[in-house]
Amino acid sequence: MSYRGEKGKQALVETIVRSAKRGKGKQADTVERFVRDFFGNVSPQDCREESGDALRGAVMSLWDFAQTRKPRNAKVRVFNPTKKKHGWETGHTVVEIVNDDMPFLVDSVTAELNKRNLTVHLLIHPVVPVRRDGAGRMKEVAEHIAPPEVSGESVMHLQITEQTDPHCLRELKTAIGGVLDDVRAAVEDWRPMRVALADVIAGLESKGGVIPREEMAETAAFLRWLEDNNFTFLGYREYALEGRNGSQSLSVVPRSGLGLLRDKSVNVIEGLGDGAVLPPDVAEFLRRPSLTLINKANRRSTVHRGVHLDAIMIKRMDEAGNTIGQRLFVGLFTSTVYNQPVQTIPVIRRKVGNIIERAGFSPVSHDGKALLHILDTLPTDELFQIGERELREMAMGILHLQERQKVAMFVRRDPFSRYVSCLVYLPRERYDTRLRHHVQEVLEAGFGGTVTAFYTQLSGEVLA
Repeated sequence: MSYRGEKGKQALVETIVRSAKRGKGKQADTVERFVRDFFGNVSPQDCREESGDALRGAVMSLWDFAQTRKPRNAKVRVFNPTKKKHGWETGHTVVEIVNDDMPFLVDSVTAELNKRNLTVHLLIHPVVPVRRDGAGRMKEVAEHIAPPEVSGESVMHLQITEQTDPHCLRELKTAIGGVLDDVRAAVEDWRPMRVALADVIAGLESKGGVIPREEMAETAAFLRWLEDNNFTFLGYREYALEGRNGSQSLSVVPRSGLGLLRDKSVNVIEGLGDGAVLPPDVAEFLRRPSLTLINKANRRSTVHRGVHLDAIMIKRMDEAGNTIGQRLFVGLFTSTVYNQPVQTIPVIRRKVGNIIERAGFSPVSHDGKALLHILDTLPTDELFQIGERELREMAMGILHLQERQKVAMFVRRDPFSRYVSCLVYLPRERYDTRLRHHVQEVLEAGFGGTVTAFYTQLSGEVLA
């Protein structure tokens, strides 16, 4: 039987409520609230596309699964329901999750599924007010959340591309469990990471006589800018610098790890393993007068968005101005960052200002306006990571292209020698997916590597 529109959905819910309450005795009211919460934000279209029997089976299966849960632990089940074993069936693999409600749960789980090329056909994820006893047994589904007696629990029902291999089902359950552990670690340590950032800022300002004033002021402004909802903090760690020039290493400061970096064996940047001898480029950064290095981590985020983590390294200095270690924050720049004018972002604005000043163009001239436009439209991640001299050469090279329909490429090598970033300009009228694939093949052959990510930027200009 199919159900049309909101009235059809309500008819379905009432039918399932009556069926669910049957024989439940004292639990009847709790079952009814659970069912109504489950369907609260489900669209009528989803109700129409799934059979009533399958939806009834889905909600009651999740109800049974949620009956017990240990505090601060996520429950995950991945299975293929069958009429014979479960009393209901669907043409997809089902993922069930019961967990404490917290940020990033849905997008983190779906990012993991997308990474595995698994299509999500149905996603239902209410937050249910639950009261449990000391053993974790569900006692009641309340009318509203009233901590500490009643806590909000995230319950998820997902239907994904069917997986018939039992090994794949087990592997997927383990992977989702790991994602949920990472989310919990990042959320629980969010406040301590903010405290660590405040300590870094205070430490910088206390060394005003050691650090050049302009460098200190811009670094402090950048860290405050991060704090102002421009960065999602997911991990933090401190390192101590050991050894002498030529054989220096960074060792993890015990018990300094937070969030994704709680475990000191987790390495997000090649060359920064606990106690490993520093590669030349890292050692060079520690010798330079600059305080910060912004880069991409080797590891993709398992929390929020499945992209490479942004890594921010800040030197630790003693009272004499000697480098004695570094602090590492990892996370993700928020989506709003990529729409901010470059002249408002600390660190980037200084690079841009210096380049415009040294170019010698009048701000109102054609070249002056064109250069600012180029810098304002370059990928923000590139602007964070690139050195000022390299950025100036790239910007002037792009400026010289002007309106010519010419193919050009600008290459930036990662300071840790892990990857190259290629900014390729192509005539906009010729750009399509076929050409993009061809460019990718040329780059992979030329560099002897694999393209791990690509981004397309199209505008009204002649070059893409």
